[in-house]
Amino acid sequence: MLKIKEAVIVEGKYDKIKLKGLIDAPIIATNGFRVFKDKEKQNLIRRTANTRGILLMTDSDSAGFVIRNFLKGSVPKEKIKNCYIPQIKGKEKRKESPSCQGFLGVEGVDDSVIIEAVKKSGATVLDDSVQLEKKENEITKALFYELGLSGRENSKELRLKLLKSEKLPLYLTANAMIEAFNCLYTAEEFAEKVNELYNK
Repeated sequence: MLKIKEAVIVEGKYDKIKLKGLIDAPIIATNGFRVFKDKEKQNLIRRTANTRGILLMTDSDSAGFVIRNFLKGSVPKEKIKNCYIPQIKGKEKRKESPSCQGFLGVEGVDDSVIIEAVKKSGATVLDDSVQLEKKENEITKALFYELGLSGRENSKELRLKLLKSEKLPLYLTANAMIEAFNCLYTAEEFAEKVNELYNK
């Protein structure tokens, strides 16, 4: 598995599922063109870019380039690295017919092609010691429970309050929140944020 510093931005959930088995890094899906109107998702991507940088990995069709260009226009260019997937004709196994332009999306491309594309993109590849240091200060499900964000009677309300205060998408599940906040804060910083909410 390739460990990188940058968070990876992909188009959809199947791309995200594919990359989870290949890349050790936060992965954020734009949900296709939905990102154009989703101010909270844009905010998450901008903040993640400022915290750790982002790696744009959209499909190689025209829709993928529209999404890539939109994001390039909303994030400082020095915070972006671009990963280009080659245009390969074919169709994904789960689909009945090929896409409009007939190219495979990120989810349909061979693992080795994706790893090679990430390496060529200039993404910051981390070794195990750097990653272990990060893991020790990571926001976990246990911390979420400890802070009352899961497993308690008012956990859902508290999660919504936290998402609103951080201007993040209100539709994020608890697991998606953990992933998102790991892009933005250390465990200590996150605990402080939540404790501030309790005091408001």
